[in-house]
Amino acid sequence: MGTNTKTTFKLSVMTLAIMNVAAVVSLRGLASEAVYGLSSAFYYLFAALVFLIPTALVAAELAAMFKDKQGGVFRWVGEAMGGRSGFLAIWLQWIESTIWYPTVLTFGAVSIAFIGMNPSQDALLASNKLFTLITVLVIYWVATFISLKGLDWVGKISKIGAMIGTIIPAGLLIVLAIIYLSSGGHNNLDMSQSFFPDLTKLDNLVLASGIFLFYAGMEMMGIHVMEVNNPGKNYPKAIFIGSLITVLIFVLGTFSIGIIIPEKDINLTQSLLVGFDNYFRFLHMSWASPIIAIALMFGVLAGVLTWVAGPSKGIFTVGKAGYLPPFFQKTNKVGVQRNILLVQGAIVTVLSLLFVVMPSVQSFYQILSQLTVLLYLIMYLMMFASVIVLRYKMPNADRPFRIGKGNGLIWLVAGLGFCGALLAFVLSFIPPSQISTGSNAVWYSVLIIGCIVVVIIPMIIYSVRKSTWKSTDKNDQFQPFHWEESSVTGSPSSEDATSTSQVINKK
Repeated sequence: MGTNTKTTFKLSVMTLAIMNVAAVVSLRGLASEAVYGLSSAFYYLFAALVFLIPTALVAAELAAMFKDKQGGVFRWVGEAMGGRSGFLAIWLQWIESTIWYPTVLTFGAVSIAFIGMNPSQDALLASNKLFTLITVLVIYWVATFISLKGLDWVGKISKIGAMIGTIIPAGLLIVLAIIYLSSGGHNNLDMSQSFFPDLTKLDNLVLASGIFLFYAGMEMMGIHVMEVNNPGKNYPKAIFIGSLITVLIFVLGTFSIGIIIPEKDINLTQSLLVGFDNYFRFLHMSWASPIIAIALMFGVLAGVLTWVAGPSKGIFTVGKAGYLPPFFQKTNKVGVQRNILLVQGAIVTVLSLLFVVMPSVQSFYQILSQLTVLLYLIMYLMMFASVIVLRYKMPNADRPFRIGKGNGLIWLVAGLGFCGALLAFVLSFIPPSQISTGSNAVWYSVLIIGCIVVVIIPMIIYSVRKSTWKSTDKNDQFQPFHWEESSVTGSPSSEDATSTSQVINKK
C-alpha cells in the first residue's frame, strides 16, 4: 500500500510552479536593482531567459537521468567530467552558501534594527558595523546549534517563514505602491529612462550581474521532475509559470522601492525596510513598520535555518564516499554533520570580521555578494557543460525528461545558460560605480584571491585523498560513476576514472 501511494502521488503543475517561486524568490536584493529604474525590468527578463529557465530545464534532465542515484551536482558533473570536477562542483555549491550567510544575515540585522519606532535612529543603528557584526554572528551560531539538535521541525519553520517573510511582504509591497500612486503620491522612479540600458557602460552592469544569483537555486528543484504527470510536457509548463510569477514579483517589487525612494537615496541593505516605512507613514500606518520588520527578519531566519544544514549535507555525503577526511564525516547522536557545521561556522565568523576593513556595511554586503556570485557561477558553468557532454558520453541512457528529441535543443538551452553565466561571471569582477567599495585593490584582491583559493582547496584535498577515507558503513555506499563501472570491465573511459577507482572500492 505504501509503495502504491508513493508512486501514484503527483504534484500539480501549479503546485510545482509555486514551489519554484518559494525556492527562488527573496526580497533582500530588490534594492540593488532599484537603482536602475525602468531598465531593471530588462535585466530581470534577460536573466530569466538566459539563466533561470535554462537552469531549471537542464537540472530537470540531469535529475531525471540520475533519479535513482545520490550525489546531486556531484553526480551530474562527475559523470561527465570525472570525480575531480564533480568534487569541485559540490564544493563550490557548499562554500558559496557558506559565504552567502553573512550577506543574508546582514539583511536580517537591518530588519532587527528597524523594529524600533524611530526611523532615523533605526537607520543609524542599521549602519553600525559593530551592531551588524554581533547580530550576524549571534543569529548564525544560534541557527547552527539549533540545526545540531536535528531538522525534524526546520521544514515547517521554512514553509511558514517563506509565506510570512517573503510571499506576503512581496504582495504587500506591490499593493502599497499601487495605493500610494493612486492616492497622489510622488513617483520617484525616473519614467523618462529607457527600458533598454546603456550596455556600453560596463561598470553600470555590475550590480545587474548580481541578479543571476537572485535566480540561483532553481537546480535543486530538478529533483521533483519525476513527481509530476507527463513530465516532458508538464514540468516545462510549471517552470515557465513559476518563472513568470518570479519575474513579476521581482520587477514590480523593485519598481515599488524605486517609486517611494529617490535613486540617490537607495541603500542596498536598508532600502527595503525604508521603503515599507515610507509607505506606512504616507498612509498614517507607522505602527505597521515594526511588524513588517519582524516578518522579514523571521523570513531570513527561517531561510538560514533551512540552508545551514542543506548544502553541508551534500558535501557530507560526498565526503563519506571517500573525498573528505574522516574528521568531516563525524556526526552527533542524531546524525547531524557536526564537524562540517562547525567548520562552516568558523568560515562565516572570519568572513563577518571583514566588517573591520571594509569602509561600510554596504560595501561589505556588496563584495561578499559578488564573491558568492562568482563561485556559484563556476558551478553553473560546469553544470551546463556537463549536460551537453553526457548527451555524447551516455547517448543511450534513460532520460525520462529530455530537452528536445535530438541534440540541437540541448545545445541551444545549455549553451544559452553557459553564455549567460559566463557573461555574469566576467562582469562580476568590475567594481560597481554606484557603491563606495573602498580601494579597488581590496575589491580585486578579495574576489580574485578568493576564487583562486576556493578552487585550489578541493583540488589539493582530491590529490591527497586516501582509500581509508571512504566510509565502511554499507548505508553510506556511493554508487560508482558509469565510467568507473566501465573500468571494472576493462574499458576505462578516462584517466580520471582510473585514478578515482582507487578511492571508491567496488564489489
